[in-house]
Amino acid sequence: MSAAGNLFAQQEANRKASRRLVAGFILFVAWLGFGGDIIWYLATRNSPDGSGVHVFPVAGLLMTMVALIMAWAGYRFGPTMLMSAARGREIESPSTDEEQRLVNVVEEMCIASGIRRPRIWIVPDDAPNAFATGVKPVEAHIAVTEGALRTLNRDELQAVVAHEMGHIANYDVRLMTLLTALVGMVAMVHNIGFRMGRIGGGRGRSRSKDSGGGILVVVLLVLWVISWLLAPLITRLMVMKVGRSREFLADAMSAQYTRNPGALADALVKIGGSNIKPRAIPKSSAQLCIADPFHSRWDDREGRVADLMATHPPLRERVKRLREMAYQDQGTVESLQSPLSMSEA
Repeated sequence: MSAAGNLFAQQEANRKASRRLVAGFILFVAWLGFGGDIIWYLATRNSPDGSGVHVFPVAGLLMTMVALIMAWAGYRFGPTMLMSAARGREIESPSTDEEQRLVNVVEEMCIASGIRRPRIWIVPDDAPNAFATGVKPVEAHIAVTEGALRTLNRDELQAVVAHEMGHIANYDVRLMTLLTALVGMVAMVHNIGFRMGRIGGGRGRSRSKDSGGGILVVVLLVLWVISWLLAPLITRLMVMKVGRSREFLADAMSAQYTRNPGALADALVKIGGSNIKPRAIPKSSAQLCIADPFHSRWDDREGRVADLMATHPPLRERVKRLREMAYQDQGTVESLQSPLSMSEA
């Protein structure tokens, strides 16, 4: 398949995945609510005096409404919420040479990619990195850390920005922004649910002898509790799987926009070789970055387990492919080590 075919196929796949993600989130939260209502009804329907029977599905309706509002908020405010979490500062009028260089590079890559200029942000973090957010190409955001501005030369910065423009062009940013926002929301619902469960649990136990809910109540309750327990883990694994599978295409698009794949390879070597711990980038947003700022052990590994656990493909493999595009010597690839592996050596 051609590069254009890959791009269009990825765009359509991302659009479908975004719709499935939002629908799945709403249905899952609705199940948590209506499932609780069903369990509550079955546990109270045989009460001796017939009073206190739970009939109206208040929990299901309330949680479905909350899920709809959360999904809308993630779509509408997810990008700015992520920038706020990273303490980003938007560049509206460049005040330094570094800021002007970044603006110039972004505008050049807008021309190369044919994408409307995104809003440009600087994240106050010494760790070199960059990421993009947004729900559509016409309303995208690109953020670069202060460390990246100091560490990367102009060609390398251009290649990094082009990589993020690739994510914008193929709608990766929509999917990843929604995933990141919804992961946080699932965690919040998870915590609230368990607090309510501890309160309701005591009441449920006190009525269990009289209510006669039976084995169906037990089965539904087990499934319901398992859903609560696994929700954060499943959404986190989704983020990692989705994030890792899209980096190679964005690397190739950077090479296409800049005609300089070696510059991105050099940038990845610098970013991956940094041992500065990020202070501003939230760990929940690591999958958005061009390379994992927290240097997970799984990011240097290959295989099915690594595909599930890591947010990015191995840097060695990414650099190797870029070097091959540039017809460059592979020696730099062999010497590439993450800060974690260097500290273990």
